[in-house]
Amino acid sequence: MSYRFLKGHGTENDFVILPDHDGTVHGDLSPERVRALCDRRAGLGADGVLRVQRDEAGRWFMDYRNADGSTSEMCGNGVRVFARYLAEHEGESFPVEVATRGGTKVITAEGDGELLTVDMGAPVVHGRTVVGVPNHTWSALNVNMGNPHAVAFIDDLDQAGPLLEGPDFDSGVYPEGVNVEFVVRRGPQHVAMRVHERGSGETRSCGTGACAVAVATALADRAERGTPYTVDLPGGTLTIVWTEDDRVLMTGPAVLVGEGTTDL
Repeated sequence: MSYRFLKGHGTENDFVILPDHDGTVHGDLSPERVRALCDRRAGLGADGVLRVQRDEAGRWFMDYRNADGSTSEMCGNGVRVFARYLAEHEGESFPVEVATRGGTKVITAEGDGELLTVDMGAPVVHGRTVVGVPNHTWSALNVNMGNPHAVAFIDDLDQAGPLLEGPDFDSGVYPEGVNVEFVVRRGPQHVAMRVHERGSGETRSCGTGACAVAVATALADRAERGTPYTVDLPGGTLTIVWTEDDRVLMTGPAVLVGEGTTDL
């Protein structure tokens, strides 16, 4: 069976997009198919899959799968790419509402439309935990942005090592796994990060992770709400604002780079 796909990325966090409005093309979307599509040597290559569906209420629903085939509640870069697809291929105009397992997100276009802003909702801060890699451990802040994050401030991003394996974490705190962010300061309201995402490994960018990092940094700075934070990732830069009304707004690019058919 051949089926349509598109490829896109947000700050080089890349995704295969599968149009499947009523679920008849991919059925339950097996983990094996997701892994085949995301394979960077034998497949199309991606950090995850975005299946485009309609839910029972007729809303656009982002069925997000990690590269290992597991489901995830949210993907901040992915939802911007999803909105870009809806605008360019489904005739939607901004602002666009997208239902996800982490709640409904509203995406707006900035200026000439190159950058998109997504309202990620309210963060939930649970307290501190511990994460580690070989020869290093750090205190980390447990921040939920629709999916779980552990944010650790370190002295040098190289301290995180190659991140070929997932960092150590407390499975009692994160029974379903966690995205771990390693953060250094670059200047006032400016940080850089690396991330190991559950189910995908180290990625070039993580939108929800950047939001969690901005929240953790703002709390450490005791910054006023509405202060913009710049977050540098290996794949680009995102701007995050934690608003007075307890919303986290993330702004960054979303690009579609190609489309075709495959029988993977």
